[in-house]
Amino acid sequence: MAVLPWLVLLAWLAAALAGPFVTDAANRVDLPRILAPPAPGLPLGADDLGRPVLARLAAGAGTSLAVGFGVVLLSVAVGALLGGVAGFAGGWVDLLMVRIIDVFLAFPGILLAIALAGILGPGLGNVVIALAAVSWVGYARLARAQVLSLRRRDHVLAARALGAGPVRILRRHLLPLAAAPLIVEATFGIAGAVVAEAGLSFLGLGVQPPAASWGSMIRDGVAHMLTAPHLVAAPGAALMLVVLAVNLLGDRLRDHLDVRTARR
Repeated sequence: MAVLPWLVLLAWLAAALAGPFVTDAANRVDLPRILAPPAPGLPLGADDLGRPVLARLAAGAGTSLAVGFGVVLLSVAVGALLGGVAGFAGGWVDLLMVRIIDVFLAFPGILLAIALAGILGPGLGNVVIALAAVSWVGYARLARAQVLSLRRRDHVLAARALGAGPVRILRRHLLPLAAAPLIVEATFGIAGAVVAEAGLSFLGLGVQPPAASWGSMIRDGVAHMLTAPHLVAAPGAALMLVVLAVNLLGDRLRDHLDVRTARR
């Protein structure tokens, strides 16, 4: 059981790497195989256009991986920078950032992402931008709290006394110490971004056909749940396993980086 999340994660990465090599098979329409059940030649059956579900899953894995890591990297970069600057500067800068964070937190994140995706239009890049625009807030708040607790430390005061500028203090002395909680938060953010991307694709605001996404696969399979339940079961199971594995690894990383837990 300890290695199961790693196996799921490796399978996800392998499927994402294999995605570009199976794109032609994943998009090839084969009318005689429409809604074909799982069989030796089709391990997970075929969809409503006769396309193999297994190849579609591999192609969709690349989409979820790109969105998950793209959203988290962009959100961490923006959130850590803004939160770090606000916590270190204090005063009206910190007050303004807190108010901006409060405004973003007042809106349900997924509804704001849906609105932004609708304004920007469908597409992988727009999905990443829409989700990052609502995800940076958590990282900014966390980075601000960490910097506020660290900016009065002796090594920071010593660096300031030696003439180090604000940029150098943030880059060398504050943000590296705040990296551990941000990394832990980022692992959970990957799982949230994967689920959010599936939700946007389910609503038709994500990647567009013929590109594959687990959310769009579930949407297309809903109309055939009684006659071909594998169309929903396969991408739904893949989505559940990936999110569960990432969350479990995030819990383990948090316990590993927690000094109190490590001492026990």
